[in-house]
Amino acid sequence: MEPRFLLLSDVAAELNVSDSQVYHMVRSGELPGIKIGGRGQWRVERARLEEYIEHKYAETAEWVRDNPLNDRDAE
Repeated sequence: MEPRFLLLSDVAAELNVSDSQVYHMVRSGELPGIKIGGRGQWRVERARLEEYIEHKYAETAEWVRDNPLNDRDAE
């Protein structure tokens, strides 16, 4: 069974980005997260990460649709 909550380092590994990028995403509210424990450690719920990824796919598809390739980009 996979854990419900992920460490920021786990999220970074899933997205293939740095830990600091994930920290910024959580602190800015781009990626929903929670602070737990006495030291306020960040966690991201796996379901929220999956929702974030789906949102990014939709956002990217919209960008691709609005920015079609031209002959110069195909090279």
